[in-house]
Amino acid sequence: MSTKFPVLTAREIITVIRKHGFEFDHQTGSHAVYLHADGRRTTIPIHGKRDIGKGLLRQIMRDTELTVEDFR
Repeated sequence: MSTKFPVLTAREIITVIRKHGFEFDHQTGSHAVYLHADGRRTTIPIHGKRDIGKGLLRQIMRDTELTVEDFR
């Protein structure tokens, strides 16, 4: 099992978290907030086709309680 983080855009991350039950709540500027029915919440910055950095991806994974494998 590799711990290397995948390189993803905001759109790809949103696709993954929506498959795991997260729904769009609101957007402030370029930051979209997604909520899960059980109370989990995360913010995804949407900056065109730019890749999300590994530190931010790690934070999104903590917020959503998803693993690296979920994002592959």
